[in-house]
Amino acid sequence: MSYVAESDAACKRPGRTLQAEPVEAHIGCAARRRQGRERLRVRRRRTWQERHDLRSPRVRRAAYEREEDERGGDERAHTGTVTPMNRLADESSPYLLQHAENPVDWYPWGDEAFAKARAEDKPILLSVGYAACHWCHVMAHESFEDDGTAQVMNERFVNVKVDREERPDVDSVYMDAVVSLTGSGGWPMTVFLTPEGEPFLGGTYFPPERKHGLPSFREVLVAVSDAYRERRGDVTRQAEELTAAVRASARLEASREPLTEDLLDDARRGLGSQFDKIWGGWGHAPKFPQASVIEFLLRRGELEPATKTLDGMALGGMYDVLGGGFHRYSVDERWLVPHFEKMLYDNALLAPTYLHGWLVTGNARYREVAETTLDYMLRELRLPSGGFASSQDADTNGVEGLTYTWTENEGVLAELLEPFEHGRSIIRGEVDPELRARLLAIRAERPQPGLDDKVITSWNGLALAALAEGGRRLERPDLLDAARALAEFLDRDPLTRTGRGGPAFLDDYANVAHGLLELHVATGELAYLERAHTLALKAVELFADDERGGFFLAAAGADELVARTKPLDDHPTPSGNSMLAHVLLRVARIYGDDELERRAVGVFRLLVNGFRQTPSAFGWALCALDLHFSPPRELAIVGTPKDEIARAALAPWEPNAVVAFGPSDDVPLLEGKTALDAKPTLYVCERFACRAPITDPAELTTKP
Repeated sequence: MSYVAESDAACKRPGRTLQAEPVEAHIGCAARRRQGRERLRVRRRRTWQERHDLRSPRVRRAAYEREEDERGGDERAHTGTVTPMNRLADESSPYLLQHAENPVDWYPWGDEAFAKARAEDKPILLSVGYAACHWCHVMAHESFEDDGTAQVMNERFVNVKVDREERPDVDSVYMDAVVSLTGSGGWPMTVFLTPEGEPFLGGTYFPPERKHGLPSFREVLVAVSDAYRERRGDVTRQAEELTAAVRASARLEASREPLTEDLLDDARRGLGSQFDKIWGGWGHAPKFPQASVIEFLLRRGELEPATKTLDGMALGGMYDVLGGGFHRYSVDERWLVPHFEKMLYDNALLAPTYLHGWLVTGNARYREVAETTLDYMLRELRLPSGGFASSQDADTNGVEGLTYTWTENEGVLAELLEPFEHGRSIIRGEVDPELRARLLAIRAERPQPGLDDKVITSWNGLALAALAEGGRRLERPDLLDAARALAEFLDRDPLTRTGRGGPAFLDDYANVAHGLLELHVATGELAYLERAHTLALKAVELFADDERGGFFLAAAGADELVARTKPLDDHPTPSGNSMLAHVLLRVARIYGDDELERRAVGVFRLLVNGFRQTPSAFGWALCALDLHFSPPRELAIVGTPKDEIARAALAPWEPNAVVAFGPSDDVPLLEGKTALDAKPTLYVCERFACRAPITDPAELTTKP
């Protein structure tokens, strides 16, 4: 929903719902400053019965035909044509192309739009979303495809469309503004800016008619435009204060207190207090699959909350028991009714989490879920280039979940069906292999949800890690082949945000380095370790905040926005700060680089209060902190992953061990280490002392 205050006094009370009359009154309210921002949350805005009274925009329109060599050979070429009505038809983002036929005079983010706003003295209407977003489609159909609404937008604003996946820096700045202003955020995001790019009002979804305590979108447009023309001083003050609040969020001071393991214990207790003991997970509906939190609990031996959550999510509904893989989140507390979009990053994070659950507990169901999730990624998301598509849409032919839901006359056992809506049901429970294959074949003949074939480097780095570890643990050469091809696809200098180009961000560097480290362990090939080291050093050079610690999202000198943000929140994906801290600690132990470790510790010092107050928002940072406090355990292996000594050493799940394959005198951990008696050899160093080299796997269990 969209939230603004009802009066100047109400600005001090977060979470007030936008009413029709107070839109003007809100202009000029001081932006609320927040020392710690709660994680962004998605709210279920309507009942399921109401939801399908709305229709998404036209069925996914194929954009335009462009050969792979015209786009660098990156992603699958779009097919079909677009009749352009605005400036988005030449864009590469599938999300922007969905709006190329809107009667709205959309501009992509760039200098042209801001120059027009300054020349005509108009505010900018910034709309941010992504291709698989159901409510983005709803607002597009209701408002952006409506000629009357478009006329108001075109007359009173300069309208700018942004794909939040291509431009996370733009999304981060203005989402911080919306959350600071309203206490909540989500997509679609609608923000009103001055021609200088400073935000002064914003929200998320606006309906076409007054309902649910919200004004109509046209009422908001007119009120904001009138305020901009008639109350410029108030708008300017609001914009200055809100921009200052966004800038302040990146100037969080590092804690000066000593870092101790008490932080891990405090976080564990905090997670326990928020845990749903019946269904698993944290908080109430909607429920998100917090893979990083589960990883932390598995590391700390907290098996009850970890396994209850893994079990609950795998029952079916949010988990696709037929095709494998996970939908975005559950709208209920039971993990039953999903928001049907499937994101690459969720599946790339959950596959290793279930794999680790299997290694810790021996529960074969977790292995099955991990393997089918990886199979889903290969089958549905992998592109000819070797990269992986961003997502599959929530909607099919304008109806959410149409591809994935069933009726009783389609041969599904009645006991497997859970009611959804409009006479359709969700499959939940154990499905035998024969029935599963038959139903999956039926489903494959249905219309399929749209595919966002944008290859996002950051998310593909997570996929690389999942494929590499999955291939090694499951002994699946096809997964390792896919990981190698993906690593080759991502081997760009400089790194780019997507396969189609654009400057890379912090999370791109961090996640690819993470994936390359896992691929080095899986293959033993030194080039992957060296590339990960290079990317880690480059990330420090480009993104480090030398004054306060941690890392900025965008590199210095990149597209200058009104603020430079420093994301720290690990929801829904590990933040670039958390992942880079984890990578730096691993690389520091392999290369003996104390400066890299110091940089990682700088991230933890920014998060001390967060660890204590909202641990569920910092799951991957807690994993990195656990690595930091763990006694050093380093495995130097002269040989290959196929050698018996390597297989024995790497069989247990030891998430805090670092591994390097050699020989190589260019890597400090491997320096001087050679094969003993011409046999594959393992060198184990623990607590700053190295054991004698081992060539016999049996010695791993007999040596102290």
